[in-house]
Amino acid sequence: MALNAELTAAVKKTFKEEWTKREGVVVPESEDIGLGNEAVLLDATVLYADLAGSTAMVQSTTQSFSAEVYKTYLYCAARIVRSEGGAITAYDGDRIMAVFIGESRNTSAARCGLKINYAVREIINPAIAAQYPKTDFRMRQVVGVDSSSLWVARTGVRGANDLVWVGRAANYAAKLTEIDDGHPTWITAEVYNKLNKSTKVSRDGRDMWERRSWNAMGGATVYRSSWWWRID
Repeated sequence: MALNAELTAAVKKTFKEEWTKREGVVVPESEDIGLGNEAVLLDATVLYADLAGSTAMVQSTTQSFSAEVYKTYLYCAARIVRSEGGAITAYDGDRIMAVFIGESRNTSAARCGLKINYAVREIINPAIAAQYPKTDFRMRQVVGVDSSSLWVARTGVRGANDLVWVGRAANYAAKLTEIDDGHPTWITAEVYNKLNKSTKVSRDGRDMWERRSWNAMGGATVYRSSWWWRID
C-alpha cells in the first residue's frame, strides 16, 4: 500500500473506531495497552522536573560538562521519584515525567519536588563547585505538579511506540516548569488542598507554600515554594 493511502486509512480508522476503556489500578507500561483505540483511566498526580537555562548552558559550556549536568540532575530526580513511590514515565532531554497514584499521591509528589530542590542545592551544586572551582555555573531547575483524571493511550507504530498521557495534569505540570522566577517547586490548588500537614507547614509553624495567581492559565490558583526537604 502506498504511504498516502496507508496514512489516510489509519487516520480514518482512529477517528471512527470506538474507544475501549478500563480503570487502572497501577501505572501502565507501554505493552499493557494495545495500539488501537484503547485507554486506561487513572486518577493520578503528574510531576515534571525540568532544568532551567539548559539551552544557554549548552551554548556556553563544553559538551562533557553539559552531559554531566544532565546526568546528575536526571539521576537524582529519578531516584527521588522512585523513593517516593512514583513511576517514571518519560525522559525528555533535560526533564523527567513521573506519575503518582494512590491516596497519598499529592503529598508524595510535592515532597518529591522539595527533595529534588534539596538535591540540587546540597548535593549537585556543591559537587560542581568542588570539581570545577573556576566555573560560576550553578544548576537551576523547576518542578511542576498537578492532579487530575488521565486517559493513558499507546501511540506510534509497531516497533516504535510509547504512551501518551491525556489530561490536564500532564499539561499543567509541564507548563508549570516554564515559570522560572527563583521558586523551584510549583503545585496547583488541587494538589495543595490534599497535602498532608507535614508538607504544608514547617516544624516551626511556617507555611512552606505561597499562593499565586497563574495568569497564563486564566488566573488559576497555584502555589510556589523555595523550601527543600532533607534527604537522609
